[in-house]
Amino acid sequence: MSSKSSHKLVLFFAIYCLLLQEKCTKASVKLLCKDSERRARLEFKHSLQTMDSSGNDALSSWKSEECCTISPSLLKLHHLTSLYFDRNDFNGSLIPEFFSSLKNLKLLDLSNANFRGPIPSLLGNLSMLETLRLGGNGGDVAYPHNFKNKFRVGKLEWLSPLSRLKELDLSFTNLSNANDWTEVISHLPLLQKLNLRHCDLPSISSSSLFLANSSTSLTYLDLSDNNLPSSVIYPWLFNVSSNLVSLNLSSNKLKGPIPEAFGNMMAIQKLYLSDNLLILTENQVKGDSVLNEIGKLPDFTELDLSYTSLTLKFNSGWIPPFQLSQIMLCSCKLGPHFPDWIRTQMDGLTPDFDISSLDYLDISASGISDSLPYWFWDPFQRLRYINMSFNQISGTFPNNSIHISHLDLRSNNFSRPLPHFSLDFWDIGTINLSKNKFTGSGAPICNITYKGVVALLDLSNNLFSGSLTALNLGDNSFSGSLPSSLGSLTSLEMLSLRECTKLKFLDLSDNELSGEIPMWIGQRLSSLVFLSLQRNQFRGMIPHQLCGLKYLQILDLFVNTISDTIPPCLNNFTSMAKKVSLDRRIELHLLDEVTSLWFIQLRYVDEALLTWKGTKQSYPQLGLLLAIDLSCNKLTGEIPEEVNSLQELVALNLSRNFFTGKILQKIGHLRQLEVLDLSRNKFSGNILTSLSELTFLSILDLSYKDLSRKIPTSTQLQNFDLSSFSHNSGLCGPPISPNCSMVEPSGKPAVGGEEDSDVFMKWFYTGMGLGFAVGFCGFCSVVFFKLSWRHSYYRYLDNAKDWVYVSFVLLKARFVRRIKALSTSCTR
Repeated sequence: MSSKSSHKLVLFFAIYCLLLQEKCTKASVKLLCKDSERRARLEFKHSLQTMDSSGNDALSSWKSEECCTISPSLLKLHHLTSLYFDRNDFNGSLIPEFFSSLKNLKLLDLSNANFRGPIPSLLGNLSMLETLRLGGNGGDVAYPHNFKNKFRVGKLEWLSPLSRLKELDLSFTNLSNANDWTEVISHLPLLQKLNLRHCDLPSISSSSLFLANSSTSLTYLDLSDNNLPSSVIYPWLFNVSSNLVSLNLSSNKLKGPIPEAFGNMMAIQKLYLSDNLLILTENQVKGDSVLNEIGKLPDFTELDLSYTSLTLKFNSGWIPPFQLSQIMLCSCKLGPHFPDWIRTQMDGLTPDFDISSLDYLDISASGISDSLPYWFWDPFQRLRYINMSFNQISGTFPNNSIHISHLDLRSNNFSRPLPHFSLDFWDIGTINLSKNKFTGSGAPICNITYKGVVALLDLSNNLFSGSLTALNLGDNSFSGSLPSSLGSLTSLEMLSLRECTKLKFLDLSDNELSGEIPMWIGQRLSSLVFLSLQRNQFRGMIPHQLCGLKYLQILDLFVNTISDTIPPCLNNFTSMAKKVSLDRRIELHLLDEVTSLWFIQLRYVDEALLTWKGTKQSYPQLGLLLAIDLSCNKLTGEIPEEVNSLQELVALNLSRNFFTGKILQKIGHLRQLEVLDLSRNKFSGNILTSLSELTFLSILDLSYKDLSRKIPTSTQLQNFDLSSFSHNSGLCGPPISPNCSMVEPSGKPAVGGEEDSDVFMKWFYTGMGLGFAVGFCGFCSVVFFKLSWRHSYYRYLDNAKDWVYVSFVLLKARFVRRIKALSTSCTR
């Protein structure tokens, strides 16, 4: 081996060791590395500044969630050919321009490393580059809609000098202005793999079609999630390469029939057309017809027509001409009978291992309403992934163990007791059997044989029986959301969740839990986003430790017997007090990496039960809902002023308690409020004008209190129903009455506002009472002490009495005479 080659090998190994935390002995470095290069490598190592979440140095355990910086000392590694920085966190920093000076680089991997744009055009100077991976930056690949800071690139002409490029990954990059992308790609003669997923690609001009010469090098092409129409992509696609092995056109705007030209791609093995608007022509109505065309391809192994809503009808006894490893026909109309042709995909059994070539089967939501064939479980139970959910498939499980890694049979009609499950793979396992008709005690779940991790087990909405009285999950390292189905354990008497520090979702509503709210919920479950203890029998005070839940979005203590005051530390709920990034869904994402080139991604969505705007509803997506519900308890005292700090709060319900004092003076600071219910308390005073500043308010209830004075005039408050203010005898003004008995003068209000007005009214009534008392006492004193005035007063009263008596007698006599005269005239 030459000296130059040795140096390249050693330096590549040294950088590889540095980035992947391997240990290289000083002896080997001393023997094989130059002193200058060894010093450069050590300088680069010392310059890497990594911080973990606590602010400590974390170079010894470099993980993807830690933040890193890159030093220009890399330039001293003159023989560097490969540089991997993928799956690290560079905290939104720019790609260093000095990378363009690493002239000998053949591989540059900056994918999924949280860089932000723009991409330096100087990377086009790396003329030796064969692999360039820049995809997946600016967000989370599991949530493509969260890519708010995607790389933004103008034209791609800077790629033209990279004539040796064999692999290019620009996925999740904004290429909406790169109208030259087809032209540039066509001038990369050695390009084999191209990934342009979710790039906002512009339409292809007609002139570009003539530049796209038929290529023999491109084998892997991913143009998914780009909203490209058929008229744009098909003409370019069928002219760009004749040796495609893998083609992904999922989530575009492909319409019309499936082109017959796909049958001319003789090398194609993997074809993904899911989430498009494809239809079948008259001669393709039979599913076996269209699959026969594709099946003529000799090496075809993967088929994805998911979410295309294609209707595929199969002749009985049809035998497809291919042997697939992955079948993805979700939302295709295959029913009502179970497709028998799938059985033929299990014929390629390997005698030594008793497994077939088929590894992935998804026929969910395909309109099958049939019983599961008797032959299914024996050959199919060793598949890595089976999804037959959202059908009407009935049947039972075999008596022997079922060997599976991912099994999803939810929303079907399976019955009988559960079998014994065995997860034989060294990875995560998921089992979802919810919404079926399984019976028995559910005991087999306690005897699952596994070598990896059981990440998901859902048996909800079945017909299981028996009782569970104690459940202890303490001192573990569970993460994610506690499923809402835990609340269905009606016989549960003991529950321990301590040390579940990563728990985000805790719903214990609609039970008969009693005692005080545990303090450890706020101390140990610091990651909680959703906490619901509604409809239980909790008593005592709200522990101030709950204020430590700074990520909390929902606090629901509705219908308990909690007493004492609201702790003043609620302003520690950071999610409610500041505008921060929130968890929008109650879901779990699992990534099962089968090989470096293939992984299975699963998503499990739970539901939250929440009383929202007077109705109890289930919410699989919380969105930006931030709510506190403390209604129907025995809370007392005044509302703490700290509640005014929760400026992002959307709903506040404190009704049916014993709160006193006045409504918060600065309640108008809660500008995002949509629901405010303070009814059936002992609040007093007037409705403050700041309440009219809540422009998003759609539900308001201030009934059954002791409020007084005029309702403030605003475009919001006068639109509420009369019931929102009922049973407040002192309130006046619209919508209760057209005006008040004491109308406030128009024009500029008096200095001091409503509080000064209240003080004036108090002194007014006090003065009026004192004036009456002084006047009455003065009159009585004069009459009592002045004899002549007293006699005159009594004579006046006697004369007045005599006048009233005589007047009454004369009026009576005159009335009697008129009646007699009237009766005499009638008799005549």
